Parts: sequence; C-alpha cells; structure tokens
Amino acid sequence: MRTQCASIPLWRWHVISREHQINDEIRAREVRLVGAEGEQIGIKSIRDALQMAIDLNLDLVNVAPTAKPPVCRIMDYGKFRYEQQKKEKEARKNQKIVDLKEVWFRANIDEHDYQTKYRNVVKFLGEGDKVKASVRFRGREIAHAAIGQKILDRLSQEVAEICSVERAPKLEGRSMIMILAPKSNS
Repeated sequence: MRTQCASIPLWRWHVISREHQINDEIRAREVRLVGAEGEQIGIKSIRDALQMAIDLNLDLVNVAPTAKPPVCRIMDYGKFRYEQQKKEKEARKNQKIVDLKEVWFRANIDEHDYQTKYRNVVKFLGEGDKVKASVRFRGREIAHAAIGQKILDRLSQEVAEICSVERAPKLEGRSMIMILAPKSNS
C-alpha cells in the first residue's frame, strides 16, 4: 500500500513524472540555486533554497542532479511540465512518417500497365514514401527470372533522378523485390 507524501495527495501520486526531483525529494545538502527569472542566486543550503521557493509560492526543481553541487531552479513545476508536453506534441505533429508502398508487376506486363504502375511509383516517391517494387511469378514464369530483373532495372533507371535504390532486385520465393527510397531535398 502506498503512503501519502506530505506535499502530494495520494490520488495524484501516479500522475507525477519522476523525470525531476522536486521540493522534498532533493537529498543534497547544498545546491546551486537559479531564481524564478533565471538569475543566478548562488550556492545555498537545501533548507534555505526550499524556503525561498515556498516564499515565492513556487517549486524547487533539481534540473541538473549530476552537477557538483546539483543545480536547482525555482519555478512552477506544473507550468513547466505543461510547456514540455506542448513542445513534444508539436514535434510529433511536424514529423513525417515514411510509409512503405508496394507496387506489383507481372513478368508479362503490357506497356500501358507498366506506365500506370510507373506513375504510381513516381507519385509515392514524390510524397516521400518508400516503394517496394515486386515482380510476381506464376507457375513456370519463375524459370525466366531475367525478365523480372529487366522490368525492375528499367524502373530503377527511369526513376533514378528522384530516388535511390535502397535494396537491389533480389529473388525471394516466387517474387523479385526491389526497394526504392526518395532522395532527400536537403
């Protein structure tokens, strides 16, 4: 059974992140203190630093526990965590997730069908996704794997300016697979 900490009600115990030590959790005797506005206050005893934080109605947060002496800052910890979560959410929103799109070819593909699949490959690469181009062999077509190799080589040559071949054509079971990755814009 969990016991109630003096500064934290039992019902909020699971909400608090153990990322930083705050207030009574700091076990150092002396700390280098940074004020609420970011000004350097100096080295103070933990008791004095905690009293200064209480007087300002703020929290004492250990921001650099490995330093000698540890660096503590007087701040509103709830507001600090809120700002951190907002930044993390914004970073997740702006990141691009690269998908792997697959385009299937057949060994005896017509020119028009090839052009349609080629346009799809170009579109997927333009959107920043990787493309898995595979040639499927049915029945005795597997004996003519060179035909599938020709199709994938032609595709890689036609899209060479917008992508790079991440994995060269390779026969796996009844399919020949090649992976294309878009070239970075930077």
